[in-house]
Amino acid sequence: MARKLSRRSFLDQSLRVSTAVAASAATSWYVNPRPALASKSALEKLNIAAIGTGNRAAANIGGCASQNIIALVDVDTNFLDKAAAKYSGARKYRDFRVMLEKESEKIDAVIVGTPDHTHAPAAAMAMRMGKHTYCEKPLAHTVYESRTLTELASKNKLVTQMGTQIHAGENYRRVVEIVESGVIGPVREAHVWVDVHYEGGVLTTNTPKPKHVDWDLWLGPAPKREYFESIIEGQHQTVHPFHWRWFWDYGSGGLGDLACHYMDLAHWALKLKHPNRISASGPAPHAEATTAGIVVNYDYPARGDLPPVELTWYDGGKQPEILSTFDIKDKQGNPMNWKNGQLFIGEKGALISNYSSHMLLPQNKADQFTVPEPYLAKSIGHHNEWIEAIKIGGATTCNFDYSGALTEAVLLGVIAYRCGETIEWDAKNLQATNSPRAQALLHKEYRKGWTL
Repeated sequence: MARKLSRRSFLDQSLRVSTAVAASAATSWYVNPRPALASKSALEKLNIAAIGTGNRAAANIGGCASQNIIALVDVDTNFLDKAAAKYSGARKYRDFRVMLEKESEKIDAVIVGTPDHTHAPAAAMAMRMGKHTYCEKPLAHTVYESRTLTELASKNKLVTQMGTQIHAGENYRRVVEIVESGVIGPVREAHVWVDVHYEGGVLTTNTPKPKHVDWDLWLGPAPKREYFESIIEGQHQTVHPFHWRWFWDYGSGGLGDLACHYMDLAHWALKLKHPNRISASGPAPHAEATTAGIVVNYDYPARGDLPPVELTWYDGGKQPEILSTFDIKDKQGNPMNWKNGQLFIGEKGALISNYSSHMLLPQNKADQFTVPEPYLAKSIGHHNEWIEAIKIGGATTCNFDYSGALTEAVLLGVIAYRCGETIEWDAKNLQATNSPRAQALLHKEYRKGWTL
């Protein structure tokens, strides 16, 4: 039976939650703990249910379309009907709780592609039923939700994957190889910046609710609120299906949208897991709407022979000051503007990267770096990793042990910014040891009828 959990009961337990899987060698993060499905051969198709069917969710369903898509869930009938027309054998539902109860005996796996605030309730219910789970990033909306999903995956030996699709790309692999091979020397400093501006959201009132959206189901565990739309950067926007990211009750701004993509590379290359100190700065936080121009500093402890690392996140157009000290030019000698990227500072040199490219710095000494031949295996595809691991065993590179820790770090940055305090973080016990205000933001009160 799914447990009912409110923020109050969560805090009353003093958050004595143990880490499900202890920090270990980097390779162990990617091991699938569950053997292949005994009831299926490698040639048989999985029966998959999809919770969420529009936009990014539609792409995730498409990534798994080689299998049997047997159930579709969406609070928006326009999205639901469009998906059902493409996957004509799938049964339609508005409420994922109803679907999981009715389809439990038929499905092997579940894709969760809803707004952030309903990731964890949907994924947790599926995982408690023993269903392998693919969930879009960020894995959850609160730190406690993320830890809960991580522990459910381990306890039930489920094959999981978070939707950080760029992790499967070749460029990220080359960066990881360069960093972990010591080409630029030990790294104690890294920077991640993304030019996104989730700011200026204003709630409107007395807005007619569209007939094709079940607003109560869309709200899910979030506080009850009459249907609203928003004014963002002076323009009228519907909160559903995308602009919910501008509001804390449903999203986490730029950090929630993109940090799991961009900080992923630093976590992977530097074998990072849990920071022990987090601080943040930026514009004064708004009670309901997200803001931009946030800088978050993460301190990570040493990992075996690897030194401690200070990782800094920037959004809203901000970039690391050290970036201006490098004269970065393209092949034609023109200055390059890296609007989004990662910068690794090593004792022997530096490395700048983004989704599709990377460059060793300083450029005038590039011939002094010895880059290793590629040795990380090419991904069979982010969705295919998950499918194949369920069917025949093997590895998923963004399983919930790895992705849960990454998501926790991202959300701790959000908390540090919102509470305005440096957080001393005890990851093992899920404790902000110095900040009751931060501790109170590790989870949230669920609306009646919704459980984790």
